[in-house]
Amino acid sequence: NPFNPAMAGYVVLLISFPLELTLWSAPGAYPGFTDTLIHAFAGSLPADQPLDALTMATPMDSIKTRLGLSETLSEIHSSPLFGSFAGAGWEWINLWFLLGGLWLLQMKVIQWQIPVGMLAGLALIAFVFYAINPDVYTTPLFQLFSGAAMLGAFFIATDPVSACTTPRGRLYYGLGIGLLTYIIRTWGGYPDGVAFAVLLMNMAAPTIDHYTRPRVFGHNG
Repeated sequence: NPFNPAMAGYVVLLISFPLELTLWSAPGAYPGFTDTLIHAFAGSLPADQPLDALTMATPMDSIKTRLGLSETLSEIHSSPLFGSFAGAGWEWINLWFLLGGLWLLQMKVIQWQIPVGMLAGLALIAFVFYAINPDVYTTPLFQLFSGAAMLGAFFIATDPVSACTTPRGRLYYGLGIGLLTYIIRTWGGYPDGVAFAVLLMNMAAPTIDHYTRPRVFGHNG
């Protein structure tokens, strides 16, 4: 299959049901970490919360919306939704994805070129625009540790079927995903662009492989 199946399915749903997938519940007073563990092990929910879970706008959603209202990043980051350098809690989620990805590299399950290329491309373009205007563009650390950056770099973009196969091609492929992710996050209509970036680079993978194949200078007769 030429496209990553998981990302293709997600993008089809996102395009087919844009309202349902981008409509978030209003913030409310919900149980903290300790109370959540107690309810999880007790097998019960608070009386006033009959739902198993609620999804809400992510830090990337919040930044895109509030920048559109002409707020600066310093004002936005004062919200409790944000942590030290990324969304509150998202730093830890992405850190664990990073550790899991490093384990995959250590076990030689994946090659290093795609995740390194993607994260380097994302960080590089984020650094350039943050240096230009830090009141409008987020830091490289925010870009790397928010959204699906780490998940995409190690667990999605490295799909061996739809990605590039040559070593140099994998590096270019990862760089392209990182650059497209930042472009879609910053100027696109969706807060996170990993899925779209992966699918766009899936289309480019055969061409990249074609131009990065090692030259064959001879063969056995």
